[in-house]
Amino acid sequence: MANSIQSGRNPLRTFRRVLWIGLALLVLSAIGAIGFHQIEGWSWLDSIFMVVITFSSIGYEEVHPLSPHGREFTIVLIVAGAVVVALGIGTLTQALLEFELLRFFGRRRMERQISRLTGHYIICGAGRVGRNAARELAHRPVPFVIIETEQTQADTLPPEWLVIIGDATQEQILQSARIEHAAGLVAATTTDAGNIFIVLNARSLNPTLKIIARASEEESAKHLKKAGANTVVSPYKFAGHLIAQGLLRPNVVDFLSLTTGRDGRYDMIIEEIAVPATSPFAGMTIGSSGIHRNYGVIVLAIKHLDGNTRFNPAAGDDIRAGDFLIAMGEPASMSNLELAAAGER
Repeated sequence: MANSIQSGRNPLRTFRRVLWIGLALLVLSAIGAIGFHQIEGWSWLDSIFMVVITFSSIGYEEVHPLSPHGREFTIVLIVAGAVVVALGIGTLTQALLEFELLRFFGRRRMERQISRLTGHYIICGAGRVGRNAARELAHRPVPFVIIETEQTQADTLPPEWLVIIGDATQEQILQSARIEHAAGLVAATTTDAGNIFIVLNARSLNPTLKIIARASEEESAKHLKKAGANTVVSPYKFAGHLIAQGLLRPNVVDFLSLTTGRDGRYDMIIEEIAVPATSPFAGMTIGSSGIHRNYGVIVLAIKHLDGNTRFNPAAGDDIRAGDFLIAMGEPASMSNLELAAAGER
């Protein structure tokens, strides 16, 4: 499971011990087979069979009567085999116990971390959409927890991510992710019906929650909206639109790739910058704030507290307390601007 803890004993060291003991057992078995073959003149099959019944302590009689030298060789083989087999059983038992302890304490640690979450995001479904959404949140970074039904799918996630194994359509699973204290939820399971149930339960548990839902079919989008989703995203519709734009307007698509990191890099990003009442930008205009001059950032829009949005604002447009600036720039410049808007720099 993702987010497991490390015990004081290194699991890799235990695994190496198991390998070494297995190798020692193979070498000892080969020595035993060769010894019976050379000393007693038995066939290879009889020699191997004698080694197996000796190490396993089954208690069968000898394959053939042993000579005095054969008995001496068998005594040495029994002692050495008993030691190696005992070590192997002990090491395997220890490895299994450590594995179970790691899983147990990993779950306990994860539960403690989740119990302290607030203002976090919940991602329902660890498929391609949910995984990429989680990767973007981890890049910020912001706290989030993933709800996934399949353990095998959860095992492929990075170990530092918080994961709950369960059905996100169930209220108790959403409550275990502290949905009452969450800031947002992503319904990204593979079925539209499942996403509708998730949205309905999430909205009833947290009326102020920001919910974004994935829709495979266009018909499902309106049902997700009615269920309480703030935003509905159709990956297939978006992909088709992007492909068509790539054919008709390739330069536009190349520009968008710089701001979305689709090529693995973030040369430019688009962010929303909050302007609190204590911000030095509050009460200024776009031109007097020096945002473009001092930070190299372009303000694309201003979203006012009343919900109105001013696109492509002019130099004389006011920046008010409570506004959000939709801006584009290099990641480092955006970080500096965000700190400056919060009055921290």
